[in-house]
Amino acid sequence: MADQVYDEALHARLQQAQKFKEAGNQCYKEQHFRDAVRRYHRALLQLRGLDPSVLAPLQPFGAEIPALTQAQEQALHNTQVDCYNNLAACLLHIEPVNYERVWEYSLKVLLQQPENVKALYRAGVAFYHLKDYDQAHHYLTEAARKEPKDVNVKRYLQLTERELSSYRQKQQQMYLGMFR
Repeated sequence: MADQVYDEALHARLQQAQKFKEAGNQCYKEQHFRDAVRRYHRALLQLRGLDPSVLAPLQPFGAEIPALTQAQEQALHNTQVDCYNNLAACLLHIEPVNYERVWEYSLKVLLQQPENVKALYRAGVAFYHLKDYDQAHHYLTEAARKEPKDVNVKRYLQLTERELSSYRQKQQQMYLGMFR
């Protein structure tokens, strides 16, 4: 009986999270980025505590939470990944851009989906603007390897390579000046 109640509550939360995510997608399409961010956060709040890979600190002592089915766990992770990826996309459109958050959300996606081109690109953009050009180059190179024709990836990769080249030239000049 308790398992059935839990399953129904779990199903309801997964559905509600999906509805918030879809509402966020609609807001994004309409370029209402702040509203989209709110919807994606609400979706993630619905999923909080359901993820079996995260310990639930408020779980009643000794209470056994039934395991998620494979389909439920897949739906949970897909919704989380989509929300984090979409949050990063939204944040790139909201001034001033919070590149630390873009980086954080992109890395959450990459932990689940290391080959996700959009997350690789967004992580690269975030690192570029945070002036960590080595990390930016790493992520943008991976994104370019997977999507070699993407003009945005190419543009940021070129900007990053220009910055790295400039930095290396300055370092070289500094070291030459030290030994003269």
